Amino acid sequence: MTRPSIAAVAASVRSGKSTARSLVEDALRHHEASDLGAYIVFDAEGARRQADAVDAAVARGRDPGPLAGVTVSVKDLYGVQGLPIHAGTRRELPERWQREGFLVGALRKLGAVIVGKTHTVELAFGGVGLNPNTGTPVNPWDADEHRVPGGSSSGAGVSLWEGSSRIALGSDTGGSVRIPASATGVVGHRHTTGRWPTTGVVPLSTTLDTVGLLTHTAADSRYAFRAIDPLAGHGTPPTPPHPALAALTIGIPRHGLWQEAHPSVATTVRQALGDLEAAGARLVDFDAPELQEAGERYLAGELVQPERSESLERHLPGWTAILDPTVGKRLESAHQVSAVDYIAILRLRRRLSARLHARMESHGVELLATPTLPITPPPLAALSQLDAYRAVNRDMLSGTGPASMLDMCAVSLPAGLDECGMPAGLQLIGRTGTDHDLLDRAVLAEEVLGTNLARLGTPPRLTG
Repeated sequence: MTRPSIAAVAASVRSGKSTARSLVEDALRHHEASDLGAYIVFDAEGARRQADAVDAAVARGRDPGPLAGVTVSVKDLYGVQGLPIHAGTRRELPERWQREGFLVGALRKLGAVIVGKTHTVELAFGGVGLNPNTGTPVNPWDADEHRVPGGSSSGAGVSLWEGSSRIALGSDTGGSVRIPASATGVVGHRHTTGRWPTTGVVPLSTTLDTVGLLTHTAADSRYAFRAIDPLAGHGTPPTPPHPALAALTIGIPRHGLWQEAHPSVATTVRQALGDLEAAGARLVDFDAPELQEAGERYLAGELVQPERSESLERHLPGWTAILDPTVGKRLESAHQVSAVDYIAILRLRRRLSARLHARMESHGVELLATPTLPITPPPLAALSQLDAYRAVNRDMLSGTGPASMLDMCAVSLPAGLDECGMPAGLQLIGRTGTDHDLLDRAVLAEEVLGTNLARLGTPPRLTG
């Protein structure tokens, strides 16, 4: 079973062989047939209008762009003109938050069609995907139980499997693109911090916030990233090189992230790495204590919690009282972080990053490899108590937070299914600023491992 690439879909629309309207109608049919609950609002008529504009441009002999007709779901943290924004809260945010920023505007310029807003964890503050306010999407990989989809971009990966989108917009502060990608068996790329503007997105952490994409394949992620990147001021995208897997050295951190992973998850991810090694990649054990320390400091909340609180009080004064306990209770300690401690953590992460990058370079290590998530996505029913939620939330952020704290780029690829039949993700972490190289190597890995359809199959909720 195969799925046409984003490049092929857009090329067909640009040439007039197919239409954006037909793609939208197909997306609508999939959405109407779905019970996965990916969206807080689905804009069928708006999508049709956008598609008709793309087709009209083609009819006039104009090229609508390299993402012509490609359907896009948008996390309900982004402003989209004419669509409401809740950011996962009980209230609709003021109209000014509908203003579109860089990434939504870039996609429109490239011919993409926005179909709706997907669910997010309240104010993006959590990695599980749970939202008692607006709803928790259903992870399609368990046919019997409602398992969590990963967060905070909780509807993003689900919308891809639903068939209503080919690109899903998320945001990634401590893992909110990579976590749902791993939990639902798709690809998620966190770009280097600061590479793309975060305008038009409700902030979580001004230091760590990034915007990003989830797609079904690494090839799709690379194609879309190369199309968007010049609009962010990073010049003409390079011509894809032809790197050899045999020239790739992947470091396996000796401590922390591997030891803390559930055995079934670790085994699944190591099998994927074994396939890469058999195809020529060089795997080496690698000391990376900085990852461990960065992860611990991320989970301690010394950086994100104060920035979340400051942003909330400045942009949405008075809203703290209406937050669900899964968010509000975790913010109570934010004011205990002193200015001295806050500045110290900013300086520490720069030192840790410099040390890790220097060691990677001196040992010729291009990428680090870890499980994206150390646990299988749990059933929603197991998280009814706040203490249980907190423990799972820490687990789900523990694998992705370190790269975020060190301003590195990272991608999660589907590695296989664990003993529960749930997807496990292989996280490849690249040096700061090496996003194009990272995606090139992710495509190489995908050529060995296969796409999510080839390696995982189809989710049970879509086949039952």
